[in-house]
Amino acid sequence: MNLEQAVLDKLRELPPNQQQEVLDFAEFLQQKNILKRPLKSVKGLCADLKVDITEEDIAQARQEMWGNFPRDDI
Repeated sequence: MNLEQAVLDKLRELPPNQQQEVLDFAEFLQQKNILKRPLKSVKGLCADLKVDITEEDIAQARQEMWGNFPRDDI
């Protein structure tokens, strides 16, 4: 007897409400497997935007954002 046949035999022994629970659980497991796709990196997500940000661009943005930030050196 293979696994599929064993599951079917056990399923047939259950009352209808529990058979529905088994079906719901099988559908849950199926959805769980579908949702496990490999994640893309941020670089990969933005690759089609053709954006090239350099270290100098980042330094300039930081200076613009934080250049006038009040500092109290202790």
